[in-house]
Amino acid sequence: MFAPGLINEAKAQEKKGVPIVAMPHTDTLALKKDTVPQRDIYDVLERGLLKKKPKSGKKDTVSTKPAISFIPAVGYTLTSGLAVTFSGNMAFRTAPGARISTITASAAFTQKKQFTVPIESNIWSKSGKYIFIGDYRFYKYPQDTYGLGSSSNINNVDPVQFNYIRFYETVMRRITGNLYLGGGYIIDYHGDISESGNTNGTPSDYAAYGTPTHTISSGITFNGFYDSRDNSINPAKGSYTAFQYRDSFDFLGSTSPWSSLIIDVRRYYNLPEGSDNVLVLWNYDWLVLKGKPPYLDLPATSWDPYSSTGRGYIQGRFRGAQMVYLESEYRYKISADGLFGGVVFVNAESFSAANGTRLQGIQPGIGPGLRIKLNKVSKTNLCIDYGFGRESSRGLFVNVGELF
Repeated sequence: MFAPGLINEAKAQEKKGVPIVAMPHTDTLALKKDTVPQRDIYDVLERGLLKKKPKSGKKDTVSTKPAISFIPAVGYTLTSGLAVTFSGNMAFRTAPGARISTITASAAFTQKKQFTVPIESNIWSKSGKYIFIGDYRFYKYPQDTYGLGSSSNINNVDPVQFNYIRFYETVMRRITGNLYLGGGYIIDYHGDISESGNTNGTPSDYAAYGTPTHTISSGITFNGFYDSRDNSINPAKGSYTAFQYRDSFDFLGSTSPWSSLIIDVRRYYNLPEGSDNVLVLWNYDWLVLKGKPPYLDLPATSWDPYSSTGRGYIQGRFRGAQMVYLESEYRYKISADGLFGGVVFVNAESFSAANGTRLQGIQPGIGPGLRIKLNKVSKTNLCIDYGFGRESSRGLFVNVGELF
């Protein structure tokens, strides 16, 4: 998956909050039988450019041998300028018959001197009783902020520079059926922070909130999820519900004590039934319960674990103590061989300002997208979306794998 803020102009990887998205209880990545043979980009390269015939007897299923999808890309956004990225994912089983594990990684270099390396992992034990969820990142990341609340003024551009290190590790155990519970340790470190102030000369919300040169949020989490999706990489049916309660403590080195709650609910409908088209509904709520998190750790657009929220807006466009987010996406097949597909999406987000204040205005986003099959075994798509928001906000978002 591409790093956040890089391939989405009006926003933009990246899977920020906590990695509460896990693999499903039942993963069926074997291709279903189609009257038209399914193809991916590698079939096109082998048969078209390289003049090779596909290997006979190739199994369309994920085994202990990893199924790898990798792609370099070049993009342009107002956030990053010209960006060069290298991104991919790997799907595998830790043992024959085990549930499918995934590792996603990318590296990005931008014209505006941003450098990001995110690595995310969902590793199942051989027995399927445990899943280990990791999220590790290093960012050298200048980025604009626009103040607090979803009614913040887009003209209040405040350039902020920082280095960011994240280490999240969570262990979950199956309780019954598709229900898993567990916990973990997470730390967010922002260093070498500097702020330029609002370019229009108005007082900045960042300065009013506090201007430390570095911050630490170190704490423990209690996590749970219920997952009945048929495929975690590219679901066609089922549902996913997850929560994460986070407590950051002084004695663990946090700049200030605070706690938060994240609730993530998704539902996938095969529509029309029996087709390859899918309607997806998503609700993501990220709420500060008490305390005062550092400014850069507050809920913000596209800073969820997978940088999926807010297509149509630049990353960090809206920020505040409470975030409520809704999105719907319709995914449809364009070519019978599965090589090309499309999506249309609409989303809406609302933020409060400081903790204890009410939610402000609703900010909508809408747009189309193209899907290109990278790997027919894991059903991994190259996702190219263009989102439109209010106040002439717009931008390109490129990702390996569906956003949710």
